Amino acid sequence: MSESQGTPESTVTTITVHANGPLEIQGELVVCGSDGGTLREGKRMYLCRCGQSGNKPFCDGTHTKIGFTDDGLGAKKDES
Repeated sequence: MSESQGTPESTVTTITVHANGPLEIQGELVVCGSDGGTLREGKRMYLCRCGQSGNKPFCDGTHTKIGFTDDGLGAKKDES
């Protein structure tokens, strides 16, 4: 909490798209299921993008085994 204002300090959540791999999410995280229950809490998680994980929505590395590619979606695009 900010001592001067008595309010929680803002926390930045970062999502990194790994080329041909998962989404890496960092911050104060809570993943909730469709029933509203907590699936996992933590500061870093990897979410599946290939759709083949045996532990959805979390990455289990299957993208490597199946040769998942994202056609460059994980690369920064030139905005010109």
